[in-house]
Amino acid sequence: MDYKDWAKVDLNTLPEIRTEMPGPQSRAYHERAARYMKGYSSQVKLFPVVFESGKGCVLTDVDGNRYIDFSSGIYVTGLGHCHPKISEAVAQYAGQLMNCHDFTTPIKMRLLEKLVSITNGDLNGVQFYDSGTTAVEAALRCARAATGKMEFVSFWRDFHGKTMGAVSCAIVDKTQGIRAPGFFLAPRPNCYRCPFKMQKETCNCYCADFLESVITNETSGQLAGIVLEPIQGWGGSVIPPDDFMPKLRKLCDKLGCLLIADEVLTCMGRTGKMFAMEHWDTIPDITTLGKGFGNGFPVTAMCVSDKHKESIEKISASSSYGGNPMACAAALASIEVIEEEQLCERSAHLGDVALKRMGEMMNRHKILGDVRGKGCLLALELVKDRTTKEPFEEAGRMVYQKAFAKGLAWVPAGHILRLSPPIIMEDDMLLKGFDIIEEAIIETEKHFSIS
Repeated sequence: MDYKDWAKVDLNTLPEIRTEMPGPQSRAYHERAARYMKGYSSQVKLFPVVFESGKGCVLTDVDGNRYIDFSSGIYVTGLGHCHPKISEAVAQYAGQLMNCHDFTTPIKMRLLEKLVSITNGDLNGVQFYDSGTTAVEAALRCARAATGKMEFVSFWRDFHGKTMGAVSCAIVDKTQGIRAPGFFLAPRPNCYRCPFKMQKETCNCYCADFLESVITNETSGQLAGIVLEPIQGWGGSVIPPDDFMPKLRKLCDKLGCLLIADEVLTCMGRTGKMFAMEHWDTIPDITTLGKGFGNGFPVTAMCVSDKHKESIEKISASSSYGGNPMACAAALASIEVIEEEQLCERSAHLGDVALKRMGEMMNRHKILGDVRGKGCLLALELVKDRTTKEPFEEAGRMVYQKAFAKGLAWVPAGHILRLSPPIIMEDDMLLKGFDIIEEAIIETEKHFSIS
């Protein structure tokens, strides 16, 4: 089934706004839930809508308002909400066999064979989990088991999860506390906001060279691995220069440590490739998968190279829910959908369309300091002044809220607005979403008297 059939919608009817935003029922439901639920994301705090259903690239709230989805459940439902093939696969095993711990099942065997066939290199050692954080924690333990060393270096503003080891790899918020012993952070290349204040034309990826100095001067010589997101998600869709990944690979080989690519956010076609590391022809020793891996069903994975895969046996790797039949069915169906519908190519095409439109918007609006992305992993960065690049947090919140009120569901990150539309989206719907964003930018510029 082609995505254009099951997810087809009359774009003239979208967005559909029936009430004030958020609507009265959304407010009532949220107020009741918020008596008990604490720790909401910034998305919900800025716009507490209550969603009731979704189909394809459209979300509907409890008041009947319909939104174009530029969030994908924060990078999760890349194949659209309730893709028939995936929903049917989950439903089959919900009625057949929900869980049998880590025993082999036919659907798990099929997923293992399919997953190994699409990963690059020899990432043939696999274990399944139910959250990205758990997969990252397993990758850290596996690296320690494989090398006999204990320390890790990761990068500023990467995000790896919310448990102790994952948080220690990426303190993105002071409220998360301190890093555990043996974890070190290094500057990460961000050519728009270079940590070394260098010009892009003369930088030659100094961050990669400086990393060796960090390792030499801060670690005790017990480096098990270098951990990173291929492209930053929470940090604002920041893409490294093309020579960064190959330099990391060479450095890891030189030091005898493992390269760990956290692809929880970037896998399954999100960036226009099945895995983001393919953009730089770089093969990690361990990779973690999640989010779009099951298109909304909680299933993640850790994949380890042949050389180190036996180390998985040393870390008590199994989990209660990892690799259950429903999860395996969702993941296998998701991979098959991406292949059958050529959605990596679709994602790359949508990225080209989006970047062209974002560039045009940047030419018209001084408030936009930078626009960037690969495939359907995109960002708009708002600044008070293009010369000083001072972040414009207040404008970021306002543009986000105004666009949401106009019927665009998307992702904020302070002054950086993140976009992750489903990779099945039609060109016209994508462009309509950008129309809404530009309307919100114009209104925000008027509010702050920016001309």
